[in-house]
Amino acid sequence: MKNILFVADPLDHFKIYKDTTFSMMREAQRRGHRIAACLPQDIQWTSGGRVSAVVQQITLTGDAKDWYRVDIVESKALKDFDAVLMRKDPPFDAEYIYSTHLLQQAEREGAKVVNSPRALRDHPEKLAIMEFPQFVTPTLVTRSAQAVRDFHAEHGDIILKPLDGMGGMGIFRVKQDALNLGSIVETLNKDGAETIMVQRFVPEVTQGDKRILIIAGEPAPFVLARIPQGTEVRGNLAAGGKGVAQPLTARNREIAEAIGKVLAPRGLLLIGLDVIGDSVTEINVTSPTCFQEITEQTGFDVPKMFIDALEAHLASA
Repeated sequence: MKNILFVADPLDHFKIYKDTTFSMMREAQRRGHRIAACLPQDIQWTSGGRVSAVVQQITLTGDAKDWYRVDIVESKALKDFDAVLMRKDPPFDAEYIYSTHLLQQAEREGAKVVNSPRALRDHPEKLAIMEFPQFVTPTLVTRSAQAVRDFHAEHGDIILKPLDGMGGMGIFRVKQDALNLGSIVETLNKDGAETIMVQRFVPEVTQGDKRILIIAGEPAPFVLARIPQGTEVRGNLAAGGKGVAQPLTARNREIAEAIGKVLAPRGLLLIGLDVIGDSVTEINVTSPTCFQEITEQTGFDVPKMFIDALEAHLASA
């Protein structure tokens, strides 16, 4: 039996019918592991002491509404848990980065943190694709409005997005007519104060923005294609996209295995690739989702695959 701490968003905000962290907790408890939870702001360090947190030791009840019971609230050193899972959703802001530094100190003290705090810092989800240009649609990362205009002139149909967004937030498409391009750039980059990403539009998005889960370097055999609805260009579920599970294609497996082979040894036990057509658009490492949707539609047990990998990781550490 292991004692696993989940560093996550508030439990009362979970939508357990689709929440991936909940599915991890449920599978861990099914195997007899103990579950604890805390918020990033519950973690602290004191000189001469250890990184600790005020945690809730919980039991999942099986009830759809009152889905967990708090058994005890206590302050505990993170190294005293068998595993610490960092599952806080973006934004990837300064406070998130500070949390990774605290978690890295906990690692120095003996804690086993998943995903690795250093790897979380080194692989911001939009920018991590720069390491794999062979799999990326033409992309620009810049603060320059002129560079964006030049990129649009070259490619004609483009997507613009902030670097710290999630769930499709702040994503714009500008077609050949360049309608509102100047205003969109001003909005996103704050008159040159913030860096943005611009990508050539990939028309295969109508077939789905595919989430490929890579666990311990191995892709799950099914993906979730998030298909835009109506006039929407975004396939993200949070933006109203429809999630349809599909078998992993040979090309997508090739891409996932190539990226997983590089990133898994850096301490990224769980990765969520976003792929449109054959182009990787993002590499999600903070709190990849879609476990429940894939499992419910295909019968393939993604939480089991993940907890299997976690247990193997802890046994080899």
